[in-house]
This record gives sequence, C-alpha cells and structure tokens, in this order.
Amino acid sequence: MKNTFLAFALLLFISSLTSCVVLSPKKYKALLGSKDSLYTAFNEGLVKIENLDKEVSRLKKDTTMMAEELRDLQNNYNEVDANYKKLKNNSTSEITKLSGDLAAREKRLKEVEEVLRKRDEATNSLKEKLQQALLGFTKNGLTVEIKNGKVYVSLTDKLLFPSGSIIIDEKGKQALTQLANVLKQQPEINIAVEGHTDNQKINNLGQIKDNWDLSVLRATSVVRYLTENEKVESVRMTATGKGEFQPLGANNTAESRSKNRRIEIVLSPKLDELYNLIK
Repeated sequence: MKNTFLAFALLLFISSLTSCVVLSPKKYKALLGSKDSLYTAFNEGLVKIENLDKEVSRLKKDTTMMAEELRDLQNNYNEVDANYKKLKNNSTSEITKLSGDLAAREKRLKEVEEVLRKRDEATNSLKEKLQQALLGFTKNGLTVEIKNGKVYVSLTDKLLFPSGSIIIDEKGKQALTQLANVLKQQPEINIAVEGHTDNQKINNLGQIKDNWDLSVLRATSVVRYLTENEKVESVRMTATGKGEFQPLGANNTAESRSKNRRIEIVLSPKLDELYNLIK
C-alpha cells in the first residue's frame, strides 16, 4: 500500500511538471523517456522488495524451526546428561562395593593360604619325626611319605602279623609303640588305619571269611593296640578295611602281593580353622 502511494505521488509530480511548463518536442520526448525509465526502475524495485519480503519470511520461518530444533537438542542433552550422572553415581557405588568384596575375598584367600601353609609345615614336620622314630623298621617294609597333604605310614603285613593272622607280633608292637610316641605329641592329627590285602582267596582261617574280613580285622587290631595299650585318644582313630581293591601293584608275583598286603596309617591335620573359613 505504501509503495502504491509513492508511485501515485511520483506520477502527480511528473504530471504537474508537464502541465506547468511548455516544453519543446525534443525535451518532451526526453522527459517521457526518463519517466519510462523511472517506471521501469520503480517496478524492478518493487519486485526486489517483494523478493526481499519473501526471503525475510523464509528466514524467519527457518529461524523458528532452528529454534525448535535447538530446544529439542537441549532437552535431549539435559536428559542424556541426567542419565550419565545417574549412571556415574551408580557405577561409583558398584565399583566401591566391588572393591570392598574383592578386598574381603583377598583377605579370606590370604587366611586360607596361611592355614594351608601351616598345614604343610605341620605335615612335613610330622613326616620327619616319624621317619626318625621309625628309622629302625624301614628295612622291614615300613615307609613314610606325604600324599595330598597327608602323611602315609605304610607297614607291610610281615612287619605286623604272622601269615593269615590278625594278632600283632612283637616286632609289630615295637613299631606301633614308636609310632604312638610321636602321635601322642601331635594332638591335632587325625588317624585313619586302613587294612589292605592281596587278591588271593582266604583258606582255612576260621571266622575270617574273605579278604574284606581280614583287612578290617587287621585294621581294628592296630587301632585297639594304639588306643588300649599306647593310650592314643580313641576319638582320633578310624579303622577301615579296603580288602584287595586298592593294590599298590599287580598281584601277579609274590613280591607285588607282599607289598599289597599292608596296613596304612593315614595321618591328617585337623582343618577346623580352614573349614570355618570356607563356610
């Protein structure tokens, strides 16, 4: 509307000039040419103004859209930032808790290792004492060794019993007495007595029916001698018979069968402290 008013004013101005002044044809034509040029420039200016208005409108629209996108991005950022802070706090708590758990487990592991170290020291010390105490019987088939954290004292049947008998002879009693002297000084040691036989069938042994009977009765004979004669605490003792089923070697020669006929006294430290730690 403003542009139209300006155009109308311009026309009136030109018309007034032409009406007030008498011009020559040449000047009149020149003036008309100038008027046409002014019209053309004016129209072009109007087009440019219109285009500029459209561009301004488009830019305003784009600015509005960009402002909305920026607002959405800001909201998303705030949400992500809040989640990150929450996750960070949770992670810190979890890490702190995990560190505490690991520290506690490491402490328990060190305690278990210390108990096992003490057990190994006690086992090695017991083996040395037994070897010294029973040194005179090694030529008669007595051995002392450590297996799986336990001390195994193995005595062949010829060291303890007459053939096919469950009665301990004098040489066997001497060996068991030396053994008992060491065991009574080691109250933290559990004692398991195991009887073993070869695979030969039992013949003419009265109440002894088979190798199971023979292995069990020989084990209980040893336990009775240690508890009744040598006063080793009964609560520490266990007697079992393994029969022919845990041989040291094949039963195909007299020598290997002799090794299989044996009493094994298994000595193991009490591990109450370790069991309590595990629980």
